[in-house]
Amino acid sequence: MMADDKAFLEYIVKALVDNPEDVKIDRTVDEMGVLITMTVNGADMGKIIGRQGNTAKAIRTLLRVIGMKNNARVNLKINEPEGGKVETARVEQPAAMTPSEASKSVDAALDDLKGI
Repeated sequence: MMADDKAFLEYIVKALVDNPEDVKIDRTVDEMGVLITMTVNGADMGKIIGRQGNTAKAIRTLLRVIGMKNNARVNLKINEPEGGKVETARVEQPAAMTPSEASKSVDAALDDLKGI
């Protein structure tokens, strides 16, 4: 198998990310099997992980298939970007209306519609 799994992973990941030059893949072999450790740019983590982790699961499944073909156990570890988790933008929620304010705004909207 040599590094077929590493080359395959590199090909797949570089096709998915916006910063392919930041993709770093290390491969180690021990008594437990092959461990591939991958590091990508923090901005690309969402593309690698995918919705609910589905992309990462699919990549791991494909690596296991390659491992089974070569009688080896292959595991993938995805390193977090430096500095921990990537910050996501927070959206301010509008202030909740009281029931009387809500009924006033509904009445105003109905009056606006009647004028049309």
